[in-house]
Amino acid sequence: MKEITLETKIADLLNDYEGMKDILIKINPKFKKLNNPVLRRTLAKIAGVKQAAIVGGMDPVDLLNQLREAVGQAPVDVRTPKGEVEAEEAPEWILKESKQTLNANEILDEERNPLAELHKALKAIDEGEVITIEADFQPEPLMDEMLKAGHEVFAREVAQDHFITYIKK
Repeated sequence: MKEITLETKIADLLNDYEGMKDILIKINPKFKKLNNPVLRRTLAKIAGVKQAAIVGGMDPVDLLNQLREAVGQAPVDVRTPKGEVEAEEAPEWILKESKQTLNANEILDEERNPLAELHKALKAIDEGEVITIEADFQPEPLMDEMLKAGHEVFAREVAQDHFITYIKK
């Protein structure tokens, strides 16, 4: 079996290791969203272990080592700086009125593809306008895809388990 790293895609873990979905859910109940077949077919293909850890509110190396241990691989000793995360200053553009708010939890509960819904919403707005996504997790894979597509992205936790992500076209 391939060595599990921070870049290993969640879809690869699910395909390569029997019972991995249950292992992930046992490690962090937030990963129950993996029961959603749409999420497994879409976001799990683009989300790596590091992104999944962020979504789950975990230290990426902690998740990595728990997964490695579960499949019989030795833990890795990767130091991540603790408490040195700088608070990113909110950009002024997030104060613009959001043209649309998507609820990622509802989209996933309805077994729809959040990335496809976001692309559809972005097509309907003008350059410089903003869309917000609300979720009980930080949608790191979506954020990365939006950054790759050239959009500006900012996310913040406004309450425990309540994240708002702003995407500027």
